[in-house]
Amino acid sequence: MGGRRILGWIVLLGVVLAVGAFAWAGRYGELEAIAPPDQNSFDRQLVERGRELTAIGDCEVCHTGLAGIPFAGGLALPTPFGTIYTTNITPDPDAGIGAWSEEAFRRAMHEGVDREGRYLYPAFPYDRFTLTTDEDIAAIYAYIMSDVPASDLVPPENELGFPFNIRLSLAGWNLLFLKNERFQPDPNQDEEWNRGAYLVEGLGHCGSCHSPRNLMGAEVNHYDGGFAEGWLAPALNENSTAPIRWSRDALVNYLYDGWDRDHGVTAGPMTPIVNHLYDRSEDNVYPMAAYVAWLGGTPVPTSDEAREAAADRIAFANEVEWDEANPPEPADEDLARGAVVYRDLCAKCHKQGADIVPLALTSTVNFPDPANILRVVRDGVRPPRGAMNRSMPAFGPSLTDENLVDVLRFLRDRYTDKPAWTDLDKAVAEARAELH
Repeated sequence: MGGRRILGWIVLLGVVLAVGAFAWAGRYGELEAIAPPDQNSFDRQLVERGRELTAIGDCEVCHTGLAGIPFAGGLALPTPFGTIYTTNITPDPDAGIGAWSEEAFRRAMHEGVDREGRYLYPAFPYDRFTLTTDEDIAAIYAYIMSDVPASDLVPPENELGFPFNIRLSLAGWNLLFLKNERFQPDPNQDEEWNRGAYLVEGLGHCGSCHSPRNLMGAEVNHYDGGFAEGWLAPALNENSTAPIRWSRDALVNYLYDGWDRDHGVTAGPMTPIVNHLYDRSEDNVYPMAAYVAWLGGTPVPTSDEAREAAADRIAFANEVEWDEANPPEPADEDLARGAVVYRDLCAKCHKQGADIVPLALTSTVNFPDPANILRVVRDGVRPPRGAMNRSMPAFGPSLTDENLVDVLRFLRDRYTDKPAWTDLDKAVAEARAELH
C-alpha cells in the first residue's frame, strides 16, 4: 500500500509540474491590436535616429526576400532544423506589424514573442536584441511606422518538421538560453568601447553569425567563427586567422567601404551589411570598429603597428605573388593542374604589382575551411557600394568540379603555409548542390 501511495504522489507531482510548465510556457497573452499610427505623429529626430539604428541592426537585409520589397520579409533562412522565412515588418496592418503597439514591438525585440503571444524563432536574434534600450527600440519603431512603405506581401510558411514546428517548445529554448537583460556599461572601459560593445553585442548581433552554435542552435564560444548562408563568418576574437591583425581604422574601412588594403573586399552575406552602413554616422561605426578590434586581443594596434607586427607575413605574400616572367611550376601533378587554371583565369589580375591585396594576405585562403574562396571563385564578387572597382567575375560557368578542386588546392599550397584543405571534392559537390 505504501508503494502505491508513493507512486500516486509521484504521478501527481508529475502532473502538477507538467501543468505548471505548460502554464508558464503559455503565459504570454495577445496584446491589443491598434490602428496603424499616423506617419506624421512621430518626432523626426526620433525617426532619423531609428533609421541609423535599423541599418546597424541589418533589419532590411534579413527582412527583404526575393520579391525585393524592403522589410516585407520572405527571405529564406536555412537552419539545421528546416527553413525559416523572415516576416513582413512593414506597417501593413494585416500582413505586417501595422497593428502592433510599441509595447508589442518591444516585447518581440526583448522576449521573442509576437503581438498574438506566439514565440518567435531565434533566427530572429532577439537573444541579442534584448540588450537594446527601450529608447532605441522606440526609435526603430518610429522609423518603421513612419518611413517604411506598407506592403501586403505574405511570406511563405516556415518549412520545419516536428517538433520544431511547435512554437510553444521555444519556451524551453528561452529558459535555457535567453537572458532578458539590457546592456550594462563596463565602468573600466571608455565611452567609445561601451558604445561599440552596446551596438555589436546587441543590435548589430555580430555574434549571431560569427559564433558557432550548439545542437539546439544557441551560440557557444562567442566570436569563435560560425557559418551563415553557406559562408564562413570568421572568428573575431584572438582565434582570428587574418594574416594581418585588424586595427580599428582597418575595420572602419571594411565596415564603411567593404574593402581594406590589408584584408581585401567583402563578399557573400557581409556585402549587404556594409552597404547599409555606407551612409551611416561615424558616431556609431567608429565605436563598433573599436570594439571588434578589441575582441581580437589587447592592446589594439594601429594599422601601421599591425603591419609591422606582420612584416614576415607581408614579405611571404610578396615573395609568392604570381610573376608572369617566372611563373611557378609545381612538381606535384595535382598542383600543376591548379597552376594552369590559375594562369589562364586568375593571373591577369592576381599578379605582382597589381592594385589588389596579395592573395596570401586575404582571409579566404587562410581560413580553416574553403567555403568562402570556393564561392568567390565560382560566383565572383559583386563589390560593395564603397568599392565598386573591386569586382571579380564568376568563373563557375567555365570550370568543371575538377578544375575547382585543382585551383583551390593550388591556392592553399601556394599562398599559405597552412595544412591542405581536406575533402575538397565533397565541398565542391555540396556547394554545387546549393544551386539546385
